[in-house]
Amino acid sequence: MANYSICGIDCDSCKFKEEQNCKGCQANKGKVFWGECDLYQCNAQKKQAHCGKCAQFPCGMLKEWASSENPERIDNLRKL
Repeated sequence: MANYSICGIDCDSCKFKEEQNCKGCQANKGKVFWGECDLYQCNAQKKQAHCGKCAQFPCGMLKEWASSENPERIDNLRKL
């Protein structure tokens, strides 16, 4: 089974896993190599496993993040 982030990135195939020694948002409770993740915090506040469980899925913030990098994340969440 893939190691997905809260927003649907497959952490095992992400280039930052090696480049930045990133362990993913779930392992670090939203704190990743570039800072604190707003999508992780949103899910934590709603006490849900990932963005795919949200009533607003896919929300504007998720769409914006997906359009800039890792567009497959929304499809990954649909499969979960």
